[in-house]
Amino acid sequence: MARKILKTVKGPFEIKPQKESAWICLCGLSKNQPFCDGAHKLCDNEEEGRIYEYDEQGRQKEIK
Repeated sequence: MARKILKTVKGPFEIKPQKESAWICLCGLSKNQPFCDGAHKLCDNEEEGRIYEYDEQGRQKEIK
């Protein structure tokens, strides 16, 4: 089942309810959902206003 997440930021979301921050994945690429594993670095070259999808190997494809 493919999952698609539309986002407006290029990075994880920080939650600070405890002593150490917890980073929640917003890019949808983390293999440790819902937590960030650094996979958002694959999104660094995304352009504003465009939509991308990624395959299992992390290859980017623009879909809109």
